[in-house]
Amino acid sequence: MEVVIDCVFCSIVAGRLPSHRVLEDEHTVAFLDRAPAAPGHTLIVPRMHARDVWEISEESYAQVARMTHRVAALVRAALAPEGVNITHSTGEAAGQDVFHVHTHVVPRRRGDDLRRMWSSTRAAPEELERVRTLLQASSDSR
Repeated sequence: MEVVIDCVFCSIVAGRLPSHRVLEDEHTVAFLDRAPAAPGHTLIVPRMHARDVWEISEESYAQVARMTHRVAALVRAALAPEGVNITHSTGEAAGQDVFHVHTHVVPRRRGDDLRRMWSSTRAAPEELERVRTLLQASSDSR
């Protein structure tokens, strides 16, 4: 298991920093966010360091997804939210501030005053087709 010494999440996984662990298995650790967007806001991280979704293996990402699913079910059973946001950000431009891949599970209630991540307008069909073509061309070359 690779651990990055100056990574706060690696330090939490290794037990060098305190955390409020909710669930863990051999591949992942889930713990409460110390600056929660809502009560029950939980982070899920792989035990092995990976900077972001572009660096993590497909299998390791699947393990994070499985734990995310388990945490969402736990949050629902324990806290009875009206909804849940599950988010991940890769790269500083996307808002990533800890560079160890992680997923957020945030319980939601009507009127909880949390803001939507974005507001956008409908794209023109021509733009959607242009982007689809670019994505498929990249997929075909892999």
